[in-house]
Amino acid sequence: MKRLLVCMGLFVATAATLSAQKAPASPAATETTVLAGKTVSITYNSPGVKGRAGHLFGKDGKIGQDPTYPVWRAGANAATKLHTDADLEIAGLKVPKGDYTLYVDVSDAAKWVLIVNKQVGQWGTVYDKAQDLGRVPMSMSTPPLMVENLKYAFSEAGAGKHALTLCWENVCASVSIAAR
Repeated sequence: MKRLLVCMGLFVATAATLSAQKAPASPAATETTVLAGKTVSITYNSPGVKGRAGHLFGKDGKIGQDPTYPVWRAGANAATKLHTDADLEIAGLKVPKGDYTLYVDVSDAAKWVLIVNKQVGQWGTVYDKAQDLGRVPMSMSTPPLMVENLKYAFSEAGAGKHALTLCWENVCASVSIAAR
């Protein structure tokens, strides 16, 4: 009986500790689509604006503090990952099936550039330009409402093409993506 009470006490203490833990500041997220029968996914950590609206982008913003600025990890924590089971064309850039890291050059607020990098598995603030597969311009827009947590999304764009869009704070940036 004594063992049972000790075990129950440990169980209750463990449950209380687990329930008291906070949600991660930048939770992990994955966005997936199917192109020509093949899976394409983006895995990233989704930071929140957290009252920093107007203080995220730009040289003096939160992202400007990263050692890779003006290249941004396009998420938080580990570098943003692209996995594709299909050969892709991203805004004209040929991307063979496989694993990549996505970054965004945010040096011009009106003209972001998506970077597809061949190095994988690194922390988000580790960037090697020599590993770039290529860079493509992104189409910029403003969301109707502020986007609190960074979000990637795939949407159909007709004729077998999709759009890959990332939105955060008061910015959305998109590129076309299709299987080749």
